[in-house]
Amino acid sequence: MSTERHRPAAAGAMPAVLRLLRPHQWLKNAFVAAPLFFTPEKLTVAAAGRVGAGVIAFCLVSSAVYVFNDMFDRDADRAHPLKRRRPLAAGTVTLPVAFTVMAGLLAAGLALSVWLAPAFAVVVGLYVLVNAGYSLGLKRLSIVDVMAIALGFVLRVYAGGMLVEVRPTVWIIACTMLLALFLALAKRRDDLVKGVGDEHRQSLGGYTLRFVDTSIAVVLSALLVSYLLYTAAPENIHRYHTDQLYWTAPFVIAGILRYLQITLVEERSGSPTLVALTDRFLLIAMAGWVVMFAWLIYG
Repeated sequence: MSTERHRPAAAGAMPAVLRLLRPHQWLKNAFVAAPLFFTPEKLTVAAAGRVGAGVIAFCLVSSAVYVFNDMFDRDADRAHPLKRRRPLAAGTVTLPVAFTVMAGLLAAGLALSVWLAPAFAVVVGLYVLVNAGYSLGLKRLSIVDVMAIALGFVLRVYAGGMLVEVRPTVWIIACTMLLALFLALAKRRDDLVKGVGDEHRQSLGGYTLRFVDTSIAVVLSALLVSYLLYTAAPENIHRYHTDQLYWTAPFVIAGILRYLQITLVEERSGSPTLVALTDRFLLIAMAGWVVMFAWLIYG
């Protein structure tokens, strides 16, 4: 009888634990595969397998980071219109369970990282430290908070390069940093529009709509110029044996304009990953860019 009585509770807890891991955020870990995608001569079944395992390692570690952050933010999250539904804030997952899940994910992710490559594990460890610092205090500092988020994306790219022994080019790093900054600023804008107070996110005290909108304009201008220069750079033309990379630019421009429309017009940029996974226009733009780029450098 005791066993039967606990089965429904356990079954009901599983969806809450899964939500605690934020699986939709795993999309960000696709940046680990960027160095392999941009290096055709390195693409082999073995390399693809290593990178795939690296993505899994980052999914484990990043979920551990999200749990760690939610553990510290659970009280503040209860004051947020959407984050109050998170498992720890809502009380559907207890603190001991969350700690156990976090420890298991972190141990598994780091163990897999060490097995793949010590250099990769070092970058993963740095990613954990940066995000721990973000949760413990960096997120309270305006500008520093969005820079820390952008650094997390850059570290993903560097980690992917370690797996295939490729040093990411300055173009990939610059575009990754600027794109991540744009997404982070758009998220801060959504907080301001939604009226999230300083008591939930202290860094918002250093932001205004005018400042964020100006910052977004500066970052996007730099991103578009950087990408266009990348497509026309002589070293890239020589490397990929094509001078047609500019054909990928319309997909980049269309995707950026659509996300800007979502941010400024529709005002729903609070969750970049959910937007990227559900917006048809963005999905088409991203798919078009991948297909066009792959056709140009692999065709």
